[in-house]
Amino acid sequence: MRYFYNLFMNKYPAIFLLITMFFPGCSGPGEQNGKTVFRYNEAANITTLDPAFARDQAIIWATNQLFNGLVQLNDNLEIMPCIAHSWEIGDSGTSYIFHLRNDVFFHDNPAFLNSTGRKVTANDFVFSLNRILDLAVASPGAWIFNWIKYENGKPAFTTLDDSTLIIKLNRPFPPFLSLLTMQYCSVVPKEALDFYKSDFRRHPVGTGPFQFKMWQEGVKLVLLKNQRYFETREGKHLPYLDAVSITFVADKQSAFLEFIKGNTDFLSGLDPAYKDELLTPDGTLQKKYSGKLHLITQNYLNTEYLGFVLNQGGPAAQKKLVRNRSVRKAINIAFDRGKMIQYLRNNIGTPGLQGITPKGLPSFDSTAIFNAYDPDHAKILLAEAGYPDGKGLDPIVLTSTADYLDICKYIQHQVQKIGINLRIEISPPAAVKEMKAMANLPFYRASWIADYPDAENYLSMFYSRNFCPKGPNYTHFSNPEFDQLYEQSLSTLNDSIRFSLYRKMDRIIMEEVPVVILYYDQVLRFTQLDIEGLGINPMNLLTLKYVTKNHLNHHRQEK
Repeated sequence: MRYFYNLFMNKYPAIFLLITMFFPGCSGPGEQNGKTVFRYNEAANITTLDPAFARDQAIIWATNQLFNGLVQLNDNLEIMPCIAHSWEIGDSGTSYIFHLRNDVFFHDNPAFLNSTGRKVTANDFVFSLNRILDLAVASPGAWIFNWIKYENGKPAFTTLDDSTLIIKLNRPFPPFLSLLTMQYCSVVPKEALDFYKSDFRRHPVGTGPFQFKMWQEGVKLVLLKNQRYFETREGKHLPYLDAVSITFVADKQSAFLEFIKGNTDFLSGLDPAYKDELLTPDGTLQKKYSGKLHLITQNYLNTEYLGFVLNQGGPAAQKKLVRNRSVRKAINIAFDRGKMIQYLRNNIGTPGLQGITPKGLPSFDSTAIFNAYDPDHAKILLAEAGYPDGKGLDPIVLTSTADYLDICKYIQHQVQKIGINLRIEISPPAAVKEMKAMANLPFYRASWIADYPDAENYLSMFYSRNFCPKGPNYTHFSNPEFDQLYEQSLSTLNDSIRFSLYRKMDRIIMEEVPVVILYYDQVLRFTQLDIEGLGINPMNLLTLKYVTKNHLNHHRQEK
């Protein structure tokens, strides 16, 4: 029987996958005989399984199961050992020495002699990290090595021996270890790149807790347990699951219904299509799902905001208005963020009353309130700007995508009460992204999701040397005092002193108002009752190696 199954799978994988999609009960050997399979849907699809291109959440989630790096984050965003069991930082923060485990093996693959994965060495990291900087590869993650020192024209990635890697920076950068937790820094074998060449994107070979089995693009991706995985927990080898199955149903309502029927194990986030079906206005599970689903939530390192471009593109009238700080301040305090979160987001999220640094980072200052709702003072600010009760004030255009139309309309209604005529223009996400990157949108809605867990990630958006399109300063904000504090923070290794500098920078931003903070987001995860150990973290990173699935409990519910 196994022979005929393998023969069918090899010759007709697409037919098999379609059968498993439309007839979930016929799911194949992976879910028989007590095998545990974690199933989730990825509406955003996946374009590659090469970690060098892991720039969005869908790819990061998949590659996080397949690959490892030197270090990793736990759910508290603490940097933990991974393939490197220990490290030292020397030379005033410019030298990093990593000591590697000697029991880490690449997945078995035809790229290796006898198809048996070999042991990982320090030279594999030299190859992998150099690959990120290779212009021919064109990895979007090359920026993470902006601080790398070059010796004899080459990046300073060197080895002492097979288990010792040295990385040198040209100047201190305290968040550097956090950067190394990103999927871009995963170790990959040269043999597999030589063997698959450009097709490595769909034939990934890593060291992770799961290894690649099959991928029908746009239909289904299957990962199997790595039997030689090196990590353990409480004396037991990880991972606990036997497989991971990912479908790619683009319609979120359909994906939601599959989850409710029990055909998937996990649902992430809150879409307007099913927001009120799942949650009460207070943000708790609706009564009919209580006892049937798990809901876990956590602060999310995602700040939602409105941005003003302080120079460059846009019509002359718009430039004049958005460059007027009093007008920006008036908008900033003319709407009630608490009610916005309550009525439009079912209390999911925290009103953006502090600064650009989101709740969940250690430098977040909950005592600093900058944006309290104060329509009376907003009217005074408009008068100071020369527009009493909005008289003589041209309409201000706010550009957004359709997903945030309800929030934009709420702000439009609120600011109208103080005399501001706000017009909303809806554009496709790609168009908004392109125009924002060229500073051609005078006033726009945006969000910033952390690439790594340090406030520098957010504050770099306002450093004057980072003007877009070369950097992330989309507002073209420039302030000498801010720049001085930012540069000082980069050479400050003491966390408490650096966090104090971060807070001073945040205060400058809130006083100058290049952005209007809307809210700090939350991670929401819904699971079936038989799923345990999923965990949750402010980076919204999906880690499946600790997950268990209790089939007995699952079958009991179905009966």
